[in-house]
Amino acid sequence: MRPLRHLRAPARCDDRRRRADPSPRHRSHTAARWLAGLLPLLLAACGATSEAIGAATPTPADAPAWRVPGTAQEGCFSNDARIDCPAAGAPFFGQDGQRPGPRQSFEARSDGTVSDPVTGLTWTRALAGALSWSEAQAAAAALRTGGHADWRVPTIKELYTLIDFRGWFAPTALQSRPFIDTATFEFAYGEGSRFFDVQLWSSTAYVATTMNNDVTIFGVNFADGRIKGYPRYRPGSGGAAPQLMRVRFVRGPAYGTNDYRDNGDGTVTDRGSGLIWQQRDDGQPRNWRDALAYCTALRLAGQADWRLPDAKELHSIVDYTRAPAVTLSAALAPPLQASTPESYYWTSTTVLDGPADVMYARAAYFAFGRALGWMQMPPGSSTRNLIDVHGAGSQRAGPKDGDPSKYPQGFGPQGDEVRILNFVRCVRGRR
Repeated sequence: MRPLRHLRAPARCDDRRRRADPSPRHRSHTAARWLAGLLPLLLAACGATSEAIGAATPTPADAPAWRVPGTAQEGCFSNDARIDCPAAGAPFFGQDGQRPGPRQSFEARSDGTVSDPVTGLTWTRALAGALSWSEAQAAAAALRTGGHADWRVPTIKELYTLIDFRGWFAPTALQSRPFIDTATFEFAYGEGSRFFDVQLWSSTAYVATTMNNDVTIFGVNFADGRIKGYPRYRPGSGGAAPQLMRVRFVRGPAYGTNDYRDNGDGTVTDRGSGLIWQQRDDGQPRNWRDALAYCTALRLAGQADWRLPDAKELHSIVDYTRAPAVTLSAALAPPLQASTPESYYWTSTTVLDGPADVMYARAAYFAFGRALGWMQMPPGSSTRNLIDVHGAGSQRAGPKDGDPSKYPQGFGPQGDEVRILNFVRCVRGRR
């Protein structure tokens, strides 16, 4: 073997020190490629091979642009109870609590900011409001918290990274726990019977309209653990009275931009997040238990480590530039494919919701089609129609099992369609 004379230092296997090149011209990706090319030579000098360290280990050049954080959900659940986490092959295996993503360790600083090392984003600890959507944008531009002038209203993907599925939603505030880390972030329930009105603006507008042709903005409710589209103006005001909601500001690198590669084998890699997705669902709606089992048993592209995505993983592929009413497609970008524009997909995440006797009975799903509800339309009429009440890209909580026909007029004040049988899109890969 020829000596490695072109190296500045001897290629010794026990030498773990490397001199950093201080030149700003050498970007991290360039260094990564140089090291990737050098690796086989160093391994050969040490008597090793790439197989010895695992050929599946990604090189730094293949590292994702951003990371999907975990949901923080703990424990495991059946259709109606908390259970010991099941073994492989047992019912309910493969749920969120068994396959946690990166745990967020928020760092609260004395300047009123909170940093998230998983996403690289920095947040304001304080909660501003109540503001119109336009006022929220202006407040972000004027904000100087922490001495920074680059604050913005977060996108819906950025805002959803803060949701914490250790929370639960019960009939009263005293019985509930917010879906956000209240030891780090300021939070307060609303007053009165609608204590759960803790909706936060995002900067993401719905490309279609909801309700009675209302201009709609997506937001996260950290009291009930959901994404919905909210009217920008108060319904019935004709655009004269803006809707007022709260807002938490963010700064830092862009988060959530997808970069898809069709692998040609029925899978798609998102080079943004590093996750690998089943390209197309099989068109078969399932209950939650069967959805978990389907992904666990899936053998696709020679791989057997597929899983039902948790809520944050599945949210990472929602395309908010698409909606059935506008693009005649699900809120999903090619090369990912949906069986129908009205597609709804299960996650592996249980939403602790409702009184104690039913609080484990729901799991999160995403409406890649219209988030439908039975509403009186036109307003004041005696006729209820099934319309888009919350927008494609909403995250809801649906019963894990049961008979959908028992809910002919939906559930809740907007008559939300009750979905029990949803499609499945599996995922694999580290994040």
